[in-house]
Amino acid sequence: MRPNTLAEAVTRIQAGEPREVALAEFVDSFDLAASDSDRYAAIEQEPDLTGDVRLDALVGGIAEYLAKQRRLGRVPPWTGGALRRLAEPWFTTSSTSPAMREYLTFASPGEFSSRNIFTEEQPLRRARGPALPRTPAE
Repeated sequence: MRPNTLAEAVTRIQAGEPREVALAEFVDSFDLAASDSDRYAAIEQEPDLTGDVRLDALVGGIAEYLAKQRRLGRVPPWTGGALRRLAEPWFTTSSTSPAMREYLTFASPGEFSSRNIFTEEQPLRRARGPALPRTPAE
């Protein structure tokens, strides 16, 4: 059964479920929600801090990104917390080439780069997710 909230996905990760699986399943649940109010409810509750600074920052970025990309009209206040940001840059690819780092620095959505997380242009795209228009760089 997929996690219905981001907080539930984080709880599953803390219990040993692979991060990639729990977060992907959460995004699927989020995209399949019946309404925007159901989608907001899925990100409204603040997930527990895990002590994994990357995961803690990542879930803040995920919630903000989903709220803005799906035009929910508001972003959960907890996403702006200082513990939801990294002190050092994190490039989410296994490639450490200068060219890849430069690309990720340019392509990362603001919801992630503002947290010092550098990832691909559409980090949460899923096969079943909605087609989203490319928004201008911020």
